[in-house]
Amino acid sequence: MAHKANLVIIGISVGLALGILIASLVFCGIRWYKKHARLRRCTNDRSVPTIPIRTNGLGTSTDFSASLSNSVVIQGSENRHKNSQFFPWNQNKDRIASVSGILRYSYKDIQKATQNFTTVLGQGSFGPVYKATMATGEIVAVKVLASNSKQGEREFQTEVSLLGRLHHRNLVNLVGYCVDKGQHMLIYQFMSNGSLENLLYGSEGGEKRVLSWDERLQIVLDISHGIEYLHEGAVPPVIHRDLKSANILLDRSMRAKVADFGLSKEEVFDGRNSGLKGTYGYIDPMYVSTNKFTMKSDIYSFGIIMFELITAIHPHQNLMEYINMASMSPDGVDEILDTRLAGECNLEEVRALASIAHKCLNKLARKRPSIGEVSQAILKIKQRRLAKEDTMSFASKDLSRAVSRIEDQQVELTLMATVKG
Repeated sequence: MAHKANLVIIGISVGLALGILIASLVFCGIRWYKKHARLRRCTNDRSVPTIPIRTNGLGTSTDFSASLSNSVVIQGSENRHKNSQFFPWNQNKDRIASVSGILRYSYKDIQKATQNFTTVLGQGSFGPVYKATMATGEIVAVKVLASNSKQGEREFQTEVSLLGRLHHRNLVNLVGYCVDKGQHMLIYQFMSNGSLENLLYGSEGGEKRVLSWDERLQIVLDISHGIEYLHEGAVPPVIHRDLKSANILLDRSMRAKVADFGLSKEEVFDGRNSGLKGTYGYIDPMYVSTNKFTMKSDIYSFGIIMFELITAIHPHQNLMEYINMASMSPDGVDEILDTRLAGECNLEEVRALASIAHKCLNKLARKRPSIGEVSQAILKIKQRRLAKEDTMSFASKDLSRAVSRIEDQQVELTLMATVKG
């Protein structure tokens, strides 16, 4: 019996020793793997050549290195190391964009698709925009970038690679590009309902389409989601730097999408403020004084767009004067509301949206809300309406049931009276 007990003790001891040995081997193996993986990453980082690109960062369109581990854009840059694999600069130039799944077209392809560049949709901030029908039958918008841009072919392809990774339902997504015969072109989804600017103010010779309040509220929410993705969802984060109603496009379902994001912005000399990047009327006053563009500068521009949707007054028509006048009283926005919405909208919702827009226009950038806070505030307006509609629906059902019961009781009383008679 004692012999058996000794054997059990020996067996347990041997088992424990083997377990400790195996655990030690596993631990050493994991440490060895992590060490070598770290060494490989460091080697790869040093081997990547740096190419100057222009990307939207905390400061304006500063030159940053395409070696993302050496660049400083905005908070969250620790994730950039993971993205260095997207830029295999030593590969052939066609493969740079193919990494993001962006198709490259020849000049002849675009020439044929645009009927020799005769299908003009409009003039964008970077050059003319054409409607194109590709060989597959897909309808797209072709943006031809200005030939006087200082951006070289490799920098352009780098930017295409960056843009190709930005996908969201409220962004106008890039689907192709062309670098041929000295031309740089970007190919985007086609938005059949055009720009918000044209819808609010009408194009030359065209009629204005009256947007309902429901449509305007949904457009504001869509824009906020698009900006939220750029600021908080994209890696690295993207500052638009030229948000305006002309850069908000609408699809056939009237869902809004943000356009012209992520592109290097050249300096604009508009006769008012030389060398400023952006569009007069939408530019953050803090940017004018500091020459530093931040996420809060996009928030300011979004505040202007919100007031455009409320008033249908263009920023070039002294919109800020109307906004300042309306801010003097809690219901001051009622006085500047688009007259076509009179009696067709909920004034409480209008005032709530105006309150959000006012916060976005605060002169001090640090006091402006983040885009996440703006999105939540707009969403609450819609949620309050849905809750109210549900309450009214329940009340209506209760009323109909009460009426039905009264009618049943009247029928019963009539029958009783007949029986007694």
